[in-house]
Amino acid sequence: MDDIEIVDYDPGWPKEFEAEALRLWDVLPKELLLGIEHIGSTAIPGLSAKPIIDIAIAVPSLEEARATIVEPLEALGYSYWRANPQRDRMFFVKGLPPSSPKRTHHVHVTELSGEVWTRHLFRDYLRTHTDEAQRYADLKYDLARRYRLDREGYTAAKTEYITRIMAKL
Repeated sequence: MDDIEIVDYDPGWPKEFEAEALRLWDVLPKELLLGIEHIGSTAIPGLSAKPIIDIAIAVPSLEEARATIVEPLEALGYSYWRANPQRDRMFFVKGLPPSSPKRTHHVHVTELSGEVWTRHLFRDYLRTHTDEAQRYADLKYDLARRYRLDREGYTAAKTEYITRIMAKL
């Protein structure tokens, strides 16, 4: 079952990101890597989160990335969501059920102008605004209860909050 689970912050998450980022740097074409960022709630110290490391990779061209990075990421155990309706990014999941017990990593590949790349601004805001980070944690716990078996619904329900914060930045 791929249900939504929110857990207390794990201080090991940054090291998990660093280790995975090194693996990504090792297998992906260097000319395509403009940056790799730890995004999402696991990148915010003290914030409760789904225990999934979210990683954003900036590339100069999604067209070129689609032609060259799928195979190396699949070799690392990632599944590529080819039918992703959001054409401004590529999305990969490591630990995708039913072949694995639970998700461990998400990789979002986008151009620098892509919305997902700017999520590091949201991350940085919550890192420095602990009251807002707590409101976000409370929202996530509530949404996880309401959308426990509906990952897309959970994600969509967070969008209004994220959009409101991003408008401040």
